[in-house]
Amino acid sequence: MFLVLKTRKTVVRNLIFLFVFILTITFISCRLTYQRSLTSNKDLIDQEEMAVILQELFNYRNRLLQENEVQKLEALYDTSKRLGVWAFEHQARKGKYLQNYEDKQGILFIDIKTKLQVRWAKRKNSIITSNLVASTEYKYVYEDTPNVINTMRIGTYHLLDLKVFKDEMLISKEWYTDPFADSLRLDNIKTKRNKELILSEKSRDFSRLEERRRSALDYADRYCGAAADEEYQYAYNKKYRNYNPLGGDCANFASQILHEGGKFRKTGAWNYQRGGSQAWVNAQAFKDFMLGSKRASLIAYGSYDQVLKDAYQLLPGDFIAYEKKGRVTHISMVTGADSKGYTVVNSHNTDRYHVPWDLGWSDRGIKFWLVRVHF
Repeated sequence: MFLVLKTRKTVVRNLIFLFVFILTITFISCRLTYQRSLTSNKDLIDQEEMAVILQELFNYRNRLLQENEVQKLEALYDTSKRLGVWAFEHQARKGKYLQNYEDKQGILFIDIKTKLQVRWAKRKNSIITSNLVASTEYKYVYEDTPNVINTMRIGTYHLLDLKVFKDEMLISKEWYTDPFADSLRLDNIKTKRNKELILSEKSRDFSRLEERRRSALDYADRYCGAAADEEYQYAYNKKYRNYNPLGGDCANFASQILHEGGKFRKTGAWNYQRGGSQAWVNAQAFKDFMLGSKRASLIAYGSYDQVLKDAYQLLPGDFIAYEKKGRVTHISMVTGADSKGYTVVNSHNTDRYHVPWDLGWSDRGIKFWLVRVHF
C-alpha cells in the first residue's frame, strides 16, 4: 500500500512539472514584452500589464514552492542585494515548511494557485514597486483518499520590488505578513502517532448546526478579506476599523463574527462604538472576556500534541486562541472541518478561509486554547 501511495505521489508530481517549462517560457516572454514597453515609456506603469507579469511570476513560484525546487526559486531573486537574499531565503523556508507539513499531516498539496489584485505600481529608476493583494488557493488530498480534494485559501498583502535589468526582472524586495512565519520548526512536533490519528478520522456532519452558528459561519466566510470568494472583492466589513496596521485584526474579526453573525449582545466591556474596547480588539483580552463572562468554556489547553485529539470536538462558531511566550497573540474562528474531520478556521491577519487550524502555528512553543462558544 505504501509503495502504491508513493508511486501515485510521484506520478502526480511529474504531471505537474510537465507544465513548468511552458510556464517558464511564458514568464520570460512576458518579462521581455514588458521590458520593451518600459523602454518606450519609462515613467508610465500600466497596471493591467503589470498584473500579467506578476501573475506569471506568482504562478511559476507556486510551482517551485510546491516541489521545493530551491535552485530554480533562487533564480527569481536579485541575490546581489541583502533584501533580495532575505526574500529568497524566506520563500525557501516556506517551501520546506509545506513539505514538512505534508509529511506531518499525511497529505499532498496537489495545486497552489494565486489570484492577484494590483492596487498600484510605480517605477523609480530601475525599480518597479507594486502594492498587491494575493489570494492563494491550496488544494490537498490525504494519502489514503487521493480522490477527495480539500480546498483552503490564504490572503496576503504584498509590497514587492522588481529590479529591471537589460533582459529580465528579478525580485529585489518583498514585504508581507507570512502565515507560515511561526512554524519554521515544524519538524520538532512531527510524530507517527499524530499522523496515524489524523488519517484514522472521518468527515464530520455539521448540517444540524443551530441557526446562530450557521449565521456566524456565513459572516466569517463573507468577510475574511483577501481569502474570501473573489465576488466579495477581498474586502473587510467597512463598518469596522481595520486594526492590522495597529498590530492585528484577528480579535476584531472574531468579535464581529460573534456579534454580527452569532447575535451576541455587546456589553460594557465588550463593545464597538467609534472603535473597539480592549476585549473586542485584543486577542488576550478577548479570550479572557469570553471565558470570564461564561459565554464560552474551555475544551482543552496545551501544546499541539496535547490538544490534537480534543480539536475534533470543535464546532463552527467556536474559537482557538494561540499563545506564544505566555500571551495570546492570535484568534481564529472555527468554520468547519475537512474530509478527515480536521478542524479548519477563518481569521484576519493573515486572512484565512477554511485553513487547517494548526497550519502556520505548529511550532512546539505555541500553546492552544480550544474554546467552546455557548450560543
